[in-house]
Amino acid sequence: MTTRSAASPKPPDPLATEIVAAQLRQRILRAELRPGQQLPPERQLAARIGVSRASVRAGIASLAAKGVLVTRHGAGTFVANGPPVLDSEPLAFLAALHGFTRGEMFEARRVLEVGVAGLAALRAGSEQLAAMAEEVTEMFAALDDPQRFLIHDIRFHRAVASASGNPILASLVEMVSALFYEQRRKTATRAAELRGPAEYHRRIYRAIREKDREEAERLMTEHLLRAEREQQQERAPRRANRKPPARPAPRRPRAVT
Repeated sequence: MTTRSAASPKPPDPLATEIVAAQLRQRILRAELRPGQQLPPERQLAARIGVSRASVRAGIASLAAKGVLVTRHGAGTFVANGPPVLDSEPLAFLAALHGFTRGEMFEARRVLEVGVAGLAALRAGSEQLAAMAEEVTEMFAALDDPQRFLIHDIRFHRAVASASGNPILASLVEMVSALFYEQRRKTATRAAELRGPAEYHRRIYRAIREKDREEAERLMTEHLLRAEREQQQERAPRRANRKPPARPAPRRPRAVT
């Protein structure tokens, strides 16, 4: 018969883990913990809630996985600062179940992101503008790397959504963009050229910086319509456009000398 070592850590209790997560969520809802604020140490939380430190760690990990908390190595755990992250798994499941089309995805993006761009033009602050500018710069630096370009493309749209000042819209854009990324990364390498999309992002950024709401909405509409057309062309069969290989010319017999 084996006995547990006295030094072995006690595993987290599932019920206690849920209690920890629920209490931390309630403190955030009551504004006792605010975005960017650091959580108390694990030992203090364990004593206050009346659970083990293992259960505290498990509860924190479950909230971190949902984007509510952020753990920084060597610094501690903080309440996420930015738009709340909605769980995109249900949407991904529905996409797999019902087969969301590319047209439906872009239609949803236009409904969300055109209005978001207009709000960003009214409300974006200096830090949010700097975040957009950084992503535009990174897109131009990644013109020869479609996968890296895609990452900065998604981040730009999320930065615009965050600048809208509406956390509900920002969260919806986060969720839809996560699903779009999973679909787009499978075909990103087929992009014909990336300079045009990068230039559209730069123009959208400039319209937002200049607080031109109408122009920001117009450019976002054009950008998404163009992206939809180009990605549709990427999926078209290539054989029809491919010329048959030229037959090699018959070789002339070598002269006998």
